[in-house]
Amino acid sequence: MTFSTIFIITVVMISFVFAGIGIKILLKKDGEFAGTCASQNPHLNKEGEPCGYCGKSVEECQNEN
Repeated sequence: MTFSTIFIITVVMISFVFAGIGIKILLKKDGEFAGTCASQNPHLNKEGEPCGYCGKSVEECQNEN
């Protein structure tokens, strides 16, 4: 395979990924992904600290779902 063929295949695949994410945002209520705070992930937040992005604690984020 030549470089141009691989490049075109890569661009098409990345385009499908972005299209899929865009469609998911359009179909989700309020266009938001649930559970994006790091404080909801016990592997990233072992000490129960608030989220560095939104400032919510673990309990606040879990009550939103």
